[in-house]
Amino acid sequence: MLRLSDLKTSESGIIIRVSGHGSFRQRMIEMGFVRGKEVKVIKNAPLLDPVEYELMGYRLALRRSEAERVEVMAAAEGEEKGWREEEGSGQGNDRLTDPAGSLLAHPIANRYLHGEQNHIRVALAGNPNCGKTSLFNHATHANERVGNYSGVTVDAKAGHFEYKGYTIHLIDLPGTYSLTAYTPEEVYVRRHLLQEKPDLVLNILDANNLDRNMYLTTQLIDMDIKVVAALNMYDEFQATGAELDYDSLGRMMGIPMLPTVASKGEGLAPLWDTIIAVFEDNDPVLRHIHIHYGADTEQSIERLQDKIWEHASITDKYSSRYLSIKLLESDEEAIKIVEEEAANSGAILEVSAKERAKGERLFGQNMQTTLANARYGFISGALGETLRGKKLDVHIKSGKIDQILTGKYTGIPIFFFFLFLMFQTTFSLGKIPADWLAQGVAWLGRWIEGMLSAWPALRGLVVDGMLGGMGGVLVFLPNILILFLFISIMEDSGYMARAAFMMDKLMHKIGLHGKSFIPLIMGFGCNVPAIMATRLLESRKDRILTILIIPFMSCSARLPLYVLLISAFFVRYQGLVLFSIYLIGILVGIISSILLHKWFFSKHEVPFVMELPPYRRPGLRSVMQHMWHKGGQYIKKMGTVILLASVVIWGLGYFPQGRKSLEDSYIGKIGHVIAPVLRPLGFDWQIGVSLAGGFAAKEIIVSTMSVLSAEHDSQDQPSSPLAAYTLMIFVLLYFPCIASVVAVKREAGPGWAAFIVGYTVVLAYLLSFAVFQVGSLF
Repeated sequence: MLRLSDLKTSESGIIIRVSGHGSFRQRMIEMGFVRGKEVKVIKNAPLLDPVEYELMGYRLALRRSEAERVEVMAAAEGEEKGWREEEGSGQGNDRLTDPAGSLLAHPIANRYLHGEQNHIRVALAGNPNCGKTSLFNHATHANERVGNYSGVTVDAKAGHFEYKGYTIHLIDLPGTYSLTAYTPEEVYVRRHLLQEKPDLVLNILDANNLDRNMYLTTQLIDMDIKVVAALNMYDEFQATGAELDYDSLGRMMGIPMLPTVASKGEGLAPLWDTIIAVFEDNDPVLRHIHIHYGADTEQSIERLQDKIWEHASITDKYSSRYLSIKLLESDEEAIKIVEEEAANSGAILEVSAKERAKGERLFGQNMQTTLANARYGFISGALGETLRGKKLDVHIKSGKIDQILTGKYTGIPIFFFFLFLMFQTTFSLGKIPADWLAQGVAWLGRWIEGMLSAWPALRGLVVDGMLGGMGGVLVFLPNILILFLFISIMEDSGYMARAAFMMDKLMHKIGLHGKSFIPLIMGFGCNVPAIMATRLLESRKDRILTILIIPFMSCSARLPLYVLLISAFFVRYQGLVLFSIYLIGILVGIISSILLHKWFFSKHEVPFVMELPPYRRPGLRSVMQHMWHKGGQYIKKMGTVILLASVVIWGLGYFPQGRKSLEDSYIGKIGHVIAPVLRPLGFDWQIGVSLAGGFAAKEIIVSTMSVLSAEHDSQDQPSSPLAAYTLMIFVLLYFPCIASVVAVKREAGPGWAAFIVGYTVVLAYLLSFAVFQVGSLF
């Protein structure tokens, strides 16, 4: 028996079946691993696992253990037997029509009643990497993150704009491959569509990947909801030489389809015009069709519908056909709806169980597979009639690039070189504008001192407190911008997804999922969105484990302290020292992952199934938006949390009046209470006070040092390179900021939030103690 894992590089096979059961099998089917589809081996990851495959015109990665579950037939053997997609797509490559040949369609019912007459609520739905957020940003002039990998949109974003007398409200939903209950995103999207009831759904499709993208479209059709489709990235599609009669395709599916290039804003005006026409029920294309699932399956659907129609409480809210289909698929959310809404839910569930068992006996496979095969057959039939011309492989260029960037011997060294280059550039290039800002802050301080010379207390508040605190942080803004510039380029280009592909085997060894690599890398920018980005992981246990490791990825808020101390104590090898701090965080994360996996998650494992999008040139507008958006967040924090903390620190140091030294002030007394605990780490009381302020935000450490340095009898830095390095390690590891703890609580629960607080503080103290005490011996 030939398995997908048996195929060598460049070999192809025809899929026979996917073995196993449960969520893995369902996800594989939804990704296109259905009977009769051809799959090709592209290459191994540098560590030989996972493996990159090509299927239905797109690329994805699977671990070898998952590939072993896919039975295939050699492509040459399939050719000899004439056994390919046409015969293997199950019940449905011609299921655009019913057995009598007529299109099963009827005018779409406006189940989703309009709200205010001139307001249109549009939900954006589509696969990851389809350009959904790009369209949202261009339409609403928002600054939401756009990245060339799945999981960028981790929550719904709302925006609006005015167009021809209408206010069009856009809700950017998370990217999802289907509407099953497999991931939190899928559940979220489905619940939003069913419960919030937008006026229509704008289904964004990657025009280069319609075979796979339209699987979600078929599920929207089943929901009996108004849909308009945007064939995005249409310029790339045209460059392949293929032609699509999208008008005919739209008429077949009852969905208006329009070509767009969202990144450039092309085709959006006709799209909004169509949305208005659909909203007003004036579009000639819009109608609701039934995807025909085969005579036997259709009979089961009808029997379930008859039973569901006995309960108006259900049919007033949900399409009976949609709910019947989901019940045949054993969908947990559908079962929950029936149990909550139907007075006699047992009767409905009994019929669904009976019809499901009958279908599984008849077809020799579970109903999820039967229905998925029919959907892909529907898609094949529709595209077979409308897609023409030779379609060049959009992955050819990416494949050539990957020979180097993800090569067996070159991939990982190049990746670490990119990381080192990022850190070195962040430091060296950022130093130039940082020095300019420092000079500007110093000049402004002298000018204000002259203006307020007659009011010593006010002068101290403004110059030493407000300007000293905020200015001490402002000078590091260029370093922050450069760091986010690099991260944005890696995300937008598609390289971040390759990094996850290359690192999956290593991540798997330490108990993490390959996809965990993406939020971990995002953690170098900011831990909060990185924690939210763990939602791209299908398993809750994988999400929690990744969340617990993210705080060890040194965020940009820690960077000001690193730059300050490295500039003062490590004049030579600055980039190398900075790289070592980040590397220590990574190593601590790896060790923590191994231990936490062993303690809490040892019996858990989830397959690695990840799309590898083609490389794309990062858009200048997107990159600059991301960089300046993060810079704006930094400045906002500086003008709020850091300003308040700086004023409080200044006040505690200024009072009581008549004090002889800073040590006699309130902050001095607080510092001396903390000092004995931190003395074994080489820290004095001023550093202790600064670290206490860092519980709110790590930037406050530097602002506190800046405020304290305004006093003539204080020190604003550690007294030796060893103490400075120890301080960087402590700041790297101890207590995530308040915002990160809140994010952990929201995503993982209060218990894990409390755990991460205690774990990081204890770990930071023990490792810093070891570094300082051992270092003191030399």
